[in-house]
Amino acid sequence: MDFIFMLTREDRTVTDCLDVLDTVRGLGIGHLGFKDVGVDAATLDRLHRQIKDTGATSYLEVVSTTRDEALTSVRHAIDLGVDRLMGGTWIEETLTLLAGTTIEYLPFAGEPVGHPTLLAGGPERVAQDCRRAEAAGCAGVDLLAYRATDADPLDLRAARAATTGRLVVAGGITGRERIRALAAAGADAFTIGSAAFDGSLRPDAGTLAAQLTEALDAAGSVAVPS
Repeated sequence: MDFIFMLTREDRTVTDCLDVLDTVRGLGIGHLGFKDVGVDAATLDRLHRQIKDTGATSYLEVVSTTRDEALTSVRHAIDLGVDRLMGGTWIEETLTLLAGTTIEYLPFAGEPVGHPTLLAGGPERVAQDCRRAEAAGCAGVDLLAYRATDADPLDLRAARAATTGRLVVAGGITGRERIRALAAAGADAFTIGSAAFDGSLRPDAGTLAAQLTEALDAAGSVAVPS
């Protein structure tokens, strides 16, 4: 299962993201992402170029909750040239903007609410959104499973059963137990941002590198059911 390190805290790119990237550059993280809020456009451009210099797959996650702001984020993703765009719910409009690019799109399944973003909608709604995204030609879905407000816990298997695309779980992943649960439910990847910066993954360790090494090791120790 892939581990995506988001250089974000509370759904905002950390202001020292360039320094953070330098700090973790040698850990071999193959998937790195950010939001288009928290830092200015020039910093995002430098950040993305440096992410690609590491050889990693790059991600921008949309956290805007209005159509116009979300589509502005899509345009930012295009300008930067990220590999994968996650989040947002305006599938048709987003895919129209992405036409002619190589950017893969993974919209939210369920209803994103607020900022930091929570997930409304039960398993049936999530499965319906997964089927809609796949029918539209999306590469997969972005699921805020551990931020669910209408299901506890959210039945991830409903999402997995509803799509053959890439299932990425974002938010609220704080340790090995949840990572193992995601793998058992068929997730292809998970994101961690705030939990790494807060030290939640290894409370006994004090460095960001130790937190990320824990996530990398956990991701490598689980197998996703075929």
